[in-house]
Amino acid sequence: MNNNKVVAMILAGGKGTRLESLTRKNAKPAVFFGGKYRIIDFVLSNVANSKINTVGILTQYESIGLNTYIGNGSKWGIDGNRSLTSILPPRQTEADAGVNWYRGTADAIYQNLDWLDALNPELVLILSGDHIYITNFQDMIKTHTSNNADVTIAALSVSEEEAHRFGILEVDEENNITNFVEKPKHPKSNLASMGIYLFNYKLLRDALRSDAKTDSEHDFGKNIIPYLLEHKKKLIIHPFQGYWKDVGTIQSLWEANMDLLKGQSPIDIFSKSMRIFSEDTHSTPQYIGPNAEITSSLINQGAKIYGRSINSVIFNDVVIEEGAEVIDSVIMPATVIKKNTHLSNVIVGPSLEVDTSFDGDPKHVGLINK
Repeated sequence: MNNNKVVAMILAGGKGTRLESLTRKNAKPAVFFGGKYRIIDFVLSNVANSKINTVGILTQYESIGLNTYIGNGSKWGIDGNRSLTSILPPRQTEADAGVNWYRGTADAIYQNLDWLDALNPELVLILSGDHIYITNFQDMIKTHTSNNADVTIAALSVSEEEAHRFGILEVDEENNITNFVEKPKHPKSNLASMGIYLFNYKLLRDALRSDAKTDSEHDFGKNIIPYLLEHKKKLIIHPFQGYWKDVGTIQSLWEANMDLLKGQSPIDIFSKSMRIFSEDTHSTPQYIGPNAEITSSLINQGAKIYGRSINSVIFNDVVIEEGAEVIDSVIMPATVIKKNTHLSNVIVGPSLEVDTSFDGDPKHVGLINK
């Protein structure tokens, strides 16, 4: 399909309260991840690698830093003459007395229907800005078009123990969706919605306009998908194969970082065909001191290691002083771990000086931040 006929809309306005102080003054998609990235780098890189040239990014909570980071999309190569990256914050219109904050995921798209109408796409891809995964969306587009679907939802098999945390999809033998239940107490399926939706645009527009007239939560999972099923539209799943992680808690953020360090990592950030693009910090080369010990760690540029880094993710411009020890931990940019400080199973925020030891637990990791 002509890629100009596909528009990606990235929902990046969430507050991310479960990430505690990491999102006190920072949008969740802008949180640091993986030694050199921000969380939003993954979905934007997926869009770029899928050759989707038109992107709308819907920001809201603590948006200034995120908007500045995104800029014109040049980090991901979606800023050229045939590309368009637009930041779409809540706004005041002639009909409104004031700014209408986005009231839910569906309302965020609804408030930008005029932007979409001007583009006149055939398909709209709805994405979350705060998940870690690598994929080519062209595979999902092929699934959608070859089945003449109205809506396609990316689905991931989860364990029975985890199923109650997700929106659960029930399907027939041809992968047509027959039922959708948001976070059921007693799931009848283990197929979880990933919050990745591909819509025929005209159908999406009609559904959003109908939803806007109701007193609902204006949410895709809770309102739009059940509405379309009730009206007998053709909804199918696109089975997802690969790594996907919702990094909405300190624990899950730490786990996803640790996954990068495994011998057979489930997510390949070193892939040449599906690169994850990010900002160049223009830091100096990393320096490894004469008495340093480093094992199974990601060390970014500008870092200076004089002590020990064991199975840890070290961001740019971090200093680990002599005698300091960092084990199973994530150290965010420009932080200094002072002499003889011992850290394990912890995430340390950016631009700190840490001189107090901390030992977390792999099942209950700690957070050190301002």
